[in-house]
Amino acid sequence: MFRSNRAYLFITVFIAGMTTLAVEFTTSRMLQTVYGTSNIVWANVIGLVLLFLTLGYFIGGRLADRYPQLYVFYKLITLAGYCCVFFLLLTSVLLRQAAAALAAVNAGAVISSLVGVTLALAVPVTLLGCVSPFAVRLAVDDVGEAGRVSGHVYALSTLGSLAGTYLPVLITIPLAGTRLTATFFGGLLLLVGIVGLRRFRPKSAQKAALLALLLIPVILLWTRGSLTGRSNLLYETESAYNTVQVAERDGCKLLLLNEGAGIHSIACNEGLRPDATVWSMMLIAPLLTEKPQPERVAVIGLAGGTIAALFSEVFGPVPIDGIELDPAVVTAGKRYFELNRPNLNLIIGDGRYQLNQRDTLYDVITIDAYKVPYIPWHMATREFFEEVKVHLTTNGVVAINVGRTETDRRLVDAFAHTMNTVFPSVHAVDVPDTWNTILYATMQPTNGTLSSIDNHAEVLQHAQSAYATGRTTVGNSTIIFTDERAPVEAIVDSLVIRHLLSEGITGLPNYSTR
Repeated sequence: MFRSNRAYLFITVFIAGMTTLAVEFTTSRMLQTVYGTSNIVWANVIGLVLLFLTLGYFIGGRLADRYPQLYVFYKLITLAGYCCVFFLLLTSVLLRQAAAALAAVNAGAVISSLVGVTLALAVPVTLLGCVSPFAVRLAVDDVGEAGRVSGHVYALSTLGSLAGTYLPVLITIPLAGTRLTATFFGGLLLLVGIVGLRRFRPKSAQKAALLALLLIPVILLWTRGSLTGRSNLLYETESAYNTVQVAERDGCKLLLLNEGAGIHSIACNEGLRPDATVWSMMLIAPLLTEKPQPERVAVIGLAGGTIAALFSEVFGPVPIDGIELDPAVVTAGKRYFELNRPNLNLIIGDGRYQLNQRDTLYDVITIDAYKVPYIPWHMATREFFEEVKVHLTTNGVVAINVGRTETDRRLVDAFAHTMNTVFPSVHAVDVPDTWNTILYATMQPTNGTLSSIDNHAEVLQHAQSAYATGRTTVGNSTIIFTDERAPVEAIVDSLVIRHLLSEGITGLPNYSTR
């Protein structure tokens, strides 16, 4: 093989490796808009990619032995690039239909959409799997250099995969979104294939270029509109962490992430809602101490700032450190949820890490980061709560929001048991009309009686009433989450699957969070 041909072959292998990982990350992000960000979703994406790559390796090796010509190789590259664009955009359309089916509680349509996504993913990934074995066959001119050449091929493919890991996550998805990311990487591979064809079969390259033009209407049509097809949408963007949406319903703006199963923040035209919600129940925390007027508060899982707004309205301009992982969520919060209060200190980053960077003591720390079916396990462990304890005053309280089902409280019980190893008292309250339980852990031994406070805010009175009627005992649990072993995902997955088998999708925890 001529040196120039081998050099371009190696460039092609790099681009193909990059596209393979870009397809994986793009597909996973598309799936998250409907099915969430749990380990199940990631396992399915990675498992399917590995399965189809395995099939591609087998087919590519057989194909290379039968047709060891460069023009056949570049036909394969051109077809792979074409399919990456077409089938990934088709996946976005199928998932939009799945989101609509999920909202309409049409389980059959959800399953059929998932099957369609699987079949759509199979085509481009299998073709990409054909590239490396085919390239090895073409690059080896002398069997004596087979090891060195194959090492170069797989090294370049892996190096491309490294680029395909970081470019979509850090640059193209946050800046352009998943659909344009699919178009960019697939289109780049398609261009490489056409250029390669032009070197050996110019007429085939012309036909391929004309075929590529047919993708233009597909791109224009399938990259428009909302990712989920959700109605009443005011805002939508994608970040390195989430698909962020703001929807309007019944005079309220709702912050939705990924599949939109849970409402992460709410702001209504008439002001703060007075009824008891998962956010307003956090106001109970300081009342479990002898000093019911907090002097400093931390909110981990700030989202659009509903908890911070409630504390500010009820207890005045108390200094609040609000920690939020996703800067895109903060941007949406500033634009739609008045996340600009002068007493709120915005901190962007991981909740555990950022808390440990502060030397501040808080009277109250609230944690609203446990959204079923995806929970950051590192913020559920005994070691994490020991770190929280270090940042509480001697009469401080930590309050967390945990999901459950009507009959399955294992997650709540495990959290409570874990917190009981750190704090002397833990109290549980079920939030009315939701499948959420608020756990309050106090630095001093307490019996759960609320201190009296000269504060007549309506929302606080409703929260106090809900606390009185919603108090519940914590069940026995032998599970203690630790940094070494935290089977959070195992509990959540079995909780969700068990409920789906018995009740269907309508009652999933946080599916209709108030």
